[in-house]
Amino acid sequence: MWDRIVHLWHIKDVRNNILFVLAMLVIFRIVAHIPVPGVNLTNLERFLEGSQIFGLLNIFSGGTMENFSLVMLGVAPYITASIIFQLLTMIIPRLEELSKEGESGQQKISMYTRLATVPLGLLQAYGTIKLLSQSQYQIFDNLNTTTYLTIMITITAGTVFLMWLGELITEKKVGNGISLLIFAGIVSALPGALQTFAVNYTSADLFRYIMFALVGLLTIVGVVIMSEGQRNIPVTYARQNFGQRAGAGASNHLPLRVNMAGVIPIIFAISVILFPSLVAQFFVGHGGFLGDLARKTVALFQNQTFYGVLYFLLVVAFTYFYTSVVFHPQKMAENLQRQGAFIPGIRPGKETEQYLASTMNRLLLVGALFLGVIAILPLVVQSFFGTQSLLIGGTSLLIVVSVAIETAKQIDAQVTMHEYDRV
Repeated sequence: MWDRIVHLWHIKDVRNNILFVLAMLVIFRIVAHIPVPGVNLTNLERFLEGSQIFGLLNIFSGGTMENFSLVMLGVAPYITASIIFQLLTMIIPRLEELSKEGESGQQKISMYTRLATVPLGLLQAYGTIKLLSQSQYQIFDNLNTTTYLTIMITITAGTVFLMWLGELITEKKVGNGISLLIFAGIVSALPGALQTFAVNYTSADLFRYIMFALVGLLTIVGVVIMSEGQRNIPVTYARQNFGQRAGAGASNHLPLRVNMAGVIPIIFAISVILFPSLVAQFFVGHGGFLGDLARKTVALFQNQTFYGVLYFLLVVAFTYFYTSVVFHPQKMAENLQRQGAFIPGIRPGKETEQYLASTMNRLLLVGALFLGVIAILPLVVQSFFGTQSLLIGGTSLLIVVSVAIETAKQIDAQVTMHEYDRV
């Protein structure tokens, strides 16, 4: 492994790309520690400790909410915009046509997504300030209209800044920029978690911590197996003529990954599962039917059984949804036929398309269920031990491992490409 690291470090382009990405992540963490003026951070910390929903948002944003930083919203508005446009692509014919126009169409959809991030960021900023101002703690020193607008514009600009950083990182082909920003935010919380563990550790908790460690290792192993697992479909190329000679048909394979969506279903599921509770928090203090409905909604999402089942179903559903967006059996079948290739025993064209689709659906069933089980496994352990210590840890670990695998693969691809160029 060390030889591989030393080797890639001596490749100038790869080294520069990695250093650039690291510099962008450092900038992100610096900005994450710059608080917005006019916020009582002590009261905010007390509020986050007593709120499961906002505690999850704080972890998901990389701890940027606990100090009400310039980038406290993280990349959540951008992720929400991405979900919206991926859904609209399947509904609106014009967007569907754009998605089929190749790179130019994807660039237009990406532009629409970036534009939609701004109003979504302003809306989420308003909602967050409104909810925090309604808490029993005095979080804001002097909240008037001017302060309201200033904070909203500031933290929305912070989200746009992170979106820009993420796209710069993605261009370097060292991993997905948005995923790496989330990764950096989660990893940055590790020193604080270790410190808390060291301070609160007692011998009576030894068995519980051992179980937590086993669940963590099981999660890592499961994510690695799911990410690396694939089905190799044999492909044979027709015989080719070279002048007076006839070349034998070449054999190859077409890899179908068990989980093509990577960490995206987890990010989507967390974003969606937080939305109803956040909206309901607005109306908890109201009377009548609306207030009752809001309180019942909050109570429902605090029920760990309901939360776990919904989380599992969302992860499975988004795995299928995102795979349908990125996997196109019709195009694959057309490309094989155009190249004079076929799957042994399967007729080219429509039958090949149906075979690829059915094979992918079987693989995806295993991958989606496995990913859903791994996602809710910490909730099961939490319920068994009666503690919330692992609620965030499992989801965070799932994201960290998946992003690390994806990043390692992209770096390895760059090294391999460089070696081919040298030959």
